Amino acid sequence: MTTVAEGADDTHHHPAPKKRRLPIGSLEILCALLVVAVVFQDQLASLLGSEQIRTGATKFVAVCAQAIPFLVLGVIISGAIAAFVPPSVLRKVLPRRQALAVPVASVAGVALPGCECASVPVSRRLIQQGVAPSVALSFLLAAPAVNPIVLVATAVAFPGNPEMVLARFLGSLATAIGMGWLWARFGKLEWMAERALRRLPDRDGRSRWLTFVETARHDLVDSGGFLVIGGLTAAVLSVAVPASWLESLSGQVVLGVIVMALLAVILAICSEADAFVAASLSMLPLLPRLVFLVVGPAVDVKLVALQAGTFGKKFAFRFAPMTFLVAVVCGVVAGLVVFGGVR
Repeated sequence: MTTVAEGADDTHHHPAPKKRRLPIGSLEILCALLVVAVVFQDQLASLLGSEQIRTGATKFVAVCAQAIPFLVLGVIISGAIAAFVPPSVLRKVLPRRQALAVPVASVAGVALPGCECASVPVSRRLIQQGVAPSVALSFLLAAPAVNPIVLVATAVAFPGNPEMVLARFLGSLATAIGMGWLWARFGKLEWMAERALRRLPDRDGRSRWLTFVETARHDLVDSGGFLVIGGLTAAVLSVAVPASWLESLSGQVVLGVIVMALLAVILAICSEADAFVAASLSMLPLLPRLVFLVVGPAVDVKLVALQAGTFGKKFAFRFAPMTFLVAVVCGVVAGLVVFGGVR
């Protein structure tokens, strides 16, 4: 009896091993897609022949082609920070009080000539180096909007309206500072994914160049997939917005501001190129076009996708709507002040 009981106990404490699941990774998904493409090639050929599909595909390629170089720039800077910049240096450079560190970080965005895709991995690396999230997020919003390349592009796109440069700078800077202060006051760390808050481990004697390569490679793979998702979303939505809608907004400033703010989110144009798109919409007043330029670098579909992949969905679904509202308000106020009224 004792032997049977002991055997029963052993069976109870050592359950049968679970069945192993088949590993499904990116290679398996790619092979499956290739098989589907070969089997249904005739149907795909007829589908891809439509004008809307070609337009959407062009938009997707344009978004990714604009964003990838700056995303690479961002992960290179991110890797350099992880490998060569000790956390103590960042803490010494920035003021200890968040109320002062937020505007300092926002103005520091002038030094990084990149788009919003570059600022996402850099801001995460700053947080992992011990910088307060409110400060890093201010940098995230300011860097793609107030750097010299964007301001020069805006001046070239609006040669007859040089005040647009100042209005864009003030509106974007106010957005970054305002969101930084709001996060410092109301933001919660549990909204961010644990991977974004995890402090960087010691190098354990590893080469700094090895740390640089590993960090940059990890950030590129981590962010690249979400860039593709954002590009696909932007392509689909851009096809669904009729161009004739814009022509009916020429005399409606308030409605024009709302529509242009939403278009900035949908079109997901890189901050180095959005000024030329805004300048081409000459049928609209300057104020709606300014809001387009302030909102675009702060929140768009590809940026939301990148933020969700970097900081987590809880963060993105709270941060993006608030950023949208703050950017619209700051853009309108900056336009009214610089333009001297509605123009």
